Amino acid sequence: MKIALFSDIHANLPALEAFFADVELQKPDAIYCLGDLVGYNIWPNEVIDEIRKRNIPCITGNYDFGIGRHSDDCGCAYKTDEEKALGKISIAYTNEVVKDEQRAYLRTLPAHIRLEFQLNNDKLNVLFVHGSPRKVNEYLFEDRDEKSMLRIMEQADADVVCFGHTHQPYHRILEANDQYYQAINIGSVGKPKDKDPRGGYVLLNINESSSKMDKDSIQVEFMRFDYDIEKAAKAVEDSPLPNEYADMLRNG
Repeated sequence: MKIALFSDIHANLPALEAFFADVELQKPDAIYCLGDLVGYNIWPNEVIDEIRKRNIPCITGNYDFGIGRHSDDCGCAYKTDEEKALGKISIAYTNEVVKDEQRAYLRTLPAHIRLEFQLNNDKLNVLFVHGSPRKVNEYLFEDRDEKSMLRIMEQADADVVCFGHTHQPYHRILEANDQYYQAINIGSVGKPKDKDPRGGYVLLNINESSSKMDKDSIQVEFMRFDYDIEKAAKAVEDSPLPNEYADMLRNG
């Protein structure tokens, strides 16, 4: 089974449209969105409508959670006063332009999606979250302490955890209790932060012989695609949003 996973579109419609064109070529058996549809660009309603039109199962991101409740807090961990000031403009703008129907949709999104596979007379539990199994806005960076990562996964009863939120893709395989745990950050469609401005998503391949006892039996493909970055950046510059967000799109 080939599962396409994408996340963190952040109201970037040109990136989302390019993603759909690219993922269609991959012919996945299923597709899931791991949240953060809105924020930082001008197309939150259009992005929500595109997800809904395709009936794509979607979980809430921290930005979705805030906007769905008309909050002025997106749950973002801004590091500097400047970042906080820019973020305040972004969430105020997003709250202003999101329509009632789209906001209501955001408010109903679930926190997690869990898949349970019965393979080789054994279970394989796959969990989709936005930030972490514990909290929608917890960051699981690649350098997370191994014991901490394992504890989070064990407490969630998850052999494979797929998540976004950091906008930095990676795949870690951890060994404990005579089995392997896999932590997969799927990156970002519309606001990458790994110095590669192209959009990103993941193809998760699970087959009839996949097992948590075999670390190589689950394949993870990190996909990148080009899109009209300048269109997305120019849209930011032509809006009340800070121009810094346009530079971030250009620089990844």
